[in-house]
Amino acid sequence: MPRLDLNLLVALDALLEEGSVTGAAERLNTSPPAMSRTLARLRRTLQDPVLVRAGRGLVPTPRALELRAEVNAFVSHGRTLLAPHGAVDPGDLRATVAIQANDALLTSLAAPLTARVRGQAPGMTLRFVPESHEGTSAMRDGTVDLELGILDHLDPETRTRPLADSELVGVVRDGHPFVADPPDPRRYAAADHIGVSRRGRATGPIDDRLRELGLQRRVPVTVPGYAAALFIVRDTDLVALAPAGLGGRAPQLLGLSTFPIPLDLPPVSIGMAWHPRNDRDPAHRWLRRQIRETVREVAGDQG
Repeated sequence: MPRLDLNLLVALDALLEEGSVTGAAERLNTSPPAMSRTLARLRRTLQDPVLVRAGRGLVPTPRALELRAEVNAFVSHGRTLLAPHGAVDPGDLRATVAIQANDALLTSLAAPLTARVRGQAPGMTLRFVPESHEGTSAMRDGTVDLELGILDHLDPETRTRPLADSELVGVVRDGHPFVADPPDPRRYAAADHIGVSRRGRATGPIDDRLRELGLQRRVPVTVPGYAAALFIVRDTDLVALAPAGLGGRAPQLLGLSTFPIPLDLPPVSIGMAWHPRNDRDPAHRWLRRQIRETVREVAGDQG
């Protein structure tokens, strides 16, 4: 089978519309000699003269007239497919988007984001997936469309956008001594803590800071998710962590209290990541905008 050169169809459409080699060349921003060579290729490919001399002009052959409407429709459709997307009507969107995020973010973002999407784009489905895909090729193979969280493990081609910086705060049950009397580093280290790690790790940046001060905390419980930690805090004297702002809604709903951590900790940077193939997709772009606006609203309400 001969190789298909779609440029020939574009040239044929221009030649049939203009009825002139010079006019077709101007339309396609090329030279008349180049267009003459393209016409010669078309004649060989179609085994038809395509355009023939009639006085000082050119007229299409019966074969060219037979092809004209179909070629024009094909080229017009191709231009439509490749044209930049204009304004998107959310009500027309039909897509399922897989979003990976930890439950600390989901406790604050999932409900308002879902309400926003359902109100504007009822045909869109949000599928929240666990962090078990983190560090895998899920973004490349399409298992995950968007990732929200701390972006420190991405493939080099991945597109990112910062969403918010959030301070860490301590979370305790209502009535805990740390509420009325916020601790210094020594009292903070002396408390029993809850570790949150899907890999079961009991230490992190806080332990590094405490070690610099010659202190060490005890972590008798480690759970894989933030929500489980909050429920344990509610019924014990253990201490947990939460991102202020983006993670503040869940502790409030559970009647928990927060206190400032007495350590010099950098803010947690929350971002959004996606694969380049989704960069210009209308549904994907619209949803990324909704996520940014939802984060801004949630962080502002809790700030």
